Amino acid sequence: MLGVSRPKRTLAWASGIFAIALGGFLLFYHSGRAAEPHVPVIVVFGDSFTAGLGLPHDEAFPAQLEAWLRAQGKPARVVSAGKSGDTTEAALSRLDKAIAEHPDVVILELGTNDALRGINPATTQANLGTMITKFREGGAKQLLLTGILAPPNWGEEYRHAFDRVYPELARSYDVPLYPSFLDGVALDPQLNQPEGLHPNARGVAIIVSRLGPVLVSLFLAEPAAAPPR
Repeated sequence: MLGVSRPKRTLAWASGIFAIALGGFLLFYHSGRAAEPHVPVIVVFGDSFTAGLGLPHDEAFPAQLEAWLRAQGKPARVVSAGKSGDTTEAALSRLDKAIAEHPDVVILELGTNDALRGINPATTQANLGTMITKFREGGAKQLLLTGILAPPNWGEEYRHAFDRVYPELARSYDVPLYPSFLDGVALDPQLNQPEGLHPNARGVAIIVSRLGPVLVSLFLAEPAAAPPR
């Protein structure tokens, strides 16, 4: 008899059933994955204040922020992209790596080392502007700029020029500004490490408690319910 023999027909039938079952499983698997809620990625791009200089990993700003958000019912993956000692110029070389994390939200905390070294405020402003642009081009949906206040080391003229950098960036690029990253912590010996500059774990907790609600209200709040029809 011509045609496929019985063993071959049985094998073909079994293979077809297997292919259908596998296809159904994959469809179910991928549809199930697609239904999972998206966990926002927050990249903290900064210097030693966000790198957690002098602190264990779980006491640094990114880890404390992630834990705080989880406790508020706003789970997120907070990526630490801080490097101690970085100026804004040096941080530009790390920008592509941070963008590769595909952040939904970026917290941009840089400039302290520029001010300590007396770098031209115009240079600092240009570098931060480049970062804002590149993060946006890389797909970041939102960015929070955090400012610093320049120390008096370089005189009043420099201090005033530097302190204008962050408000001007916020206006020019239409980004929200958290005026001082160290608000409520700076110069308090009980909230800083012995060298007097970097926050201790308690100080970081206060920064998180102040900045966290701002972050939630700007970027992570629940969408408003649709009005009844």
